[in-house]
This record gives sequence, C-alpha cells and structure tokens, in this order.
Amino acid sequence: MKRIVYFTFFIFFTLSLFQLKTTFAADGQVVIGVPTSLTFLEGKESIKAVELAVEEINAKGGVKVGGKNLPMKVESIDIRDAAPGVPVPEALLGMEKLILEKKPTALVVGPFRSEALMAGMDMLTKYKIPLLGTIAMSPASEAKVEQDPKYKYVFRTCLNSKYLVGYITGVMKFLHQEFQYKKVLIMIQDVAWARATADAVSKIAAKMGWEVLGLETFPVGAGDFAPALMKAKTLNAEVILPIFDMPQSGTLVKQWRSMQVPALLAGFISPLTGPGAWKTFNGKIGGVLNCVFELGDLPSAKYTPAKTFYEAYKAKFGVEIEAGHGPAPSYVSVYLLKEAIERAGSLDPDAIVAALAKAEVDTTMGHLKFSPGHQVIYGNDPSKEALGCFFQWTEDGKRVIVYPESVAEAKIQLPTWMKKNK
Repeated sequence: MKRIVYFTFFIFFTLSLFQLKTTFAADGQVVIGVPTSLTFLEGKESIKAVELAVEEINAKGGVKVGGKNLPMKVESIDIRDAAPGVPVPEALLGMEKLILEKKPTALVVGPFRSEALMAGMDMLTKYKIPLLGTIAMSPASEAKVEQDPKYKYVFRTCLNSKYLVGYITGVMKFLHQEFQYKKVLIMIQDVAWARATADAVSKIAAKMGWEVLGLETFPVGAGDFAPALMKAKTLNAEVILPIFDMPQSGTLVKQWRSMQVPALLAGFISPLTGPGAWKTFNGKIGGVLNCVFELGDLPSAKYTPAKTFYEAYKAKFGVEIEAGHGPAPSYVSVYLLKEAIERAGSLDPDAIVAALAKAEVDTTMGHLKFSPGHQVIYGNDPSKEALGCFFQWTEDGKRVIVYPESVAEAKIQLPTWMKKNK
C-alpha cells in the first residue's frame, strides 16, 4: 500500500514539475514573437516600439512569474504579407516557423493584412498562442472571437476600421458645417480593411448630406493616380478621401499638388504621416488632413502619456516616429502582456488570455479596455477610451491635431493655394 502511495506521489510530483517547467520560456526568458512585414514603415517602427518596452521592463527587473523575475526577449520574422504578390499561405508559414522554432509566450504586432490575420486565427488556436495585433484592422476577427471561444487568443490593441470610420466621418461633419462642403471622391487601396472603411464611410456620408462622387480602387503597389485625380477635378470634388497604407501612395500627394486639384485631401496616406513628410514632399503638403490611428504615434500637448512615449522613442532611436499606425499599440501591448502574465501567475496561455480580457488601464493611447470581441475600445476622450486623431499640416510644416476636440490644438484651415483656385 505504501509503495502505491509513494509511486502515486512520485508521479504527481514529476508531473507537477513538468507542468511548472512548461510555464517558463526557454532559457528562463519570456519570449515575445513579432511576425509582421518588417521592411514596411509600420512594421519597422512597431518592432522598435516593442524593443523599447522590453528594454524598459527588463531594466526594472523583467516579468514576475511564479516567484521569479524573468527577462523578456524579442524574436521576429518578416512574413512579408504587406508586399505585393505575396500569398497569404506563404506569410502564415513564416508565422508558424516563428512559433515552432522560438516558442514564444505570445505574439505582438502580427500580420499587416486582415486577410492574413483571419486565415491565421486557426493556427493561433492550434498552438494556443495569444496575439496582440497592432496592424490588421478588419472587425471580422472580432466577430469570430465573439462567436466561437476557440478564437479567444486573438486581441487587437490598434484602431479597427469601424473606429477609423468614426474619426473620418467626424472630420467630414466639421467640413460640411464649416465650409459647406458636400462633394467627396473616395480613393482606396484594394485591401479588406480599406474596402470596409470606404463602404461604411460612403453610407454614413450620404446620410450626412454628402454626395459621394465615386469609389476609385487601386491594387497594392499601384503608383499612378492621375486618372482618378482628373475625375475629382472634372466632377468638382471638394474633398478627396484617400485610404492607403502602401509606400507608393505618396505619389498620390505629388500628383494632387502638381495637377492643382482644388479638393482638400482628408483621410489616411501612410507616407504623409510623419515629420519627415514635409521634406519628402518639398513642403507642398500644407493643408492636408491625415489620420493618426493611435495617439502616441503623434505627440499630444493635451495628453501627457502620448508625448512621453513619443519622446522616449526618439531618445532611444534618435529619430521621430513616422508611422501613423502601429508603434503606440505595439508598445502598449508589451506592457499589457507583462501585467497579464503577472496577474495570471504563469505563462499558461489560457490564464494569460483570461487576464488580458479583463485589462483596464491608462496607457499611451488613452484609457484601455477590451470589448467582448477583444478589440480595444476607441472614442473621443482619452480619460475614457483609447484615441486616434486627425492632424493638419500647417503651411510652415507643423503637424497640428485638429480632431477630436478633447485633444485638438487648432481648427481646420484651408490652404492658401487652394483658396486661390476656388
């Protein structure tokens, strides 16, 4: 009888040790995997933001797990899903390679394209790997999380296309009221999040009294926008609403100015977001309105945590953030993961997921909490929700936040050259 008891105890003790061992990352580190398009601006700067957060956390002792303080370590791979012609299955092979070889506790940033995120959700379920996505924007992933608990490993800390619609239509409402504008031509990149955004904006704009003159779509990698700009000029568009995250979309801005199209550019063009755009476009972008998807990717004079992160990034890397999407939520995600692990008391993925779902904290982007679909809730007040914002390029090369009102530093102005052409 004693032998049976001793043997049972031995088996239980051995299994307990095995289970405890599996809660710690290889080599006594908490591995953060970053599978994304690393050669694109948002990917380059998002991984830097992750590295900044990891460095800060490690400098303060790392992550406390089961009575031990463990350092964090970043492992990355370029899955190239944002590049023209790269099929989704190929991108997902890269993500799986990172999971199998580096054995991360969680993934941060993740795919650029919503198509890749959606296709990769089953992989994350298979390996039980939490993902805090900071780039892909389609709300379709949230619907899957709500409908089926097996997809609980997927979280999004960045803006989604639904909230982007809210910021865009908020600015359009102001333009309609202030300048009596009512004609808009929408120009988008032909990807899931941009299509979803354009569809929703079109419907809401029509209800607000706008005439949508058309929807012009461009494949990833397109570099000539002149025909669509000529259409905007011919139809007397008052606003051109662009939605692009590809590098080539900068050509749209150059052609808009060289063709003297007297319609205000107000939307999102990735290369137009950062401080370096003024020099890149030879100072010919005064008056353009551009969206920054998450506060912190742009410093705010009215919300100190956003400015603190922005300046910390600049101090570490010697350059300012150029991307309008990705870095701030990537930075925040690492801290969210640390806190979730410490609340869970282990690296068990299900325990981490449960802790993440209950997170509620003030961050670089504003007050953060998740919806039932694991989407961070965005709004217009940083004391209550996370924030995106619109800024306007002034004619002397400054970026000034103009929307929402809670963080606005000035009102929207029409550029001098456009007034002359009206």
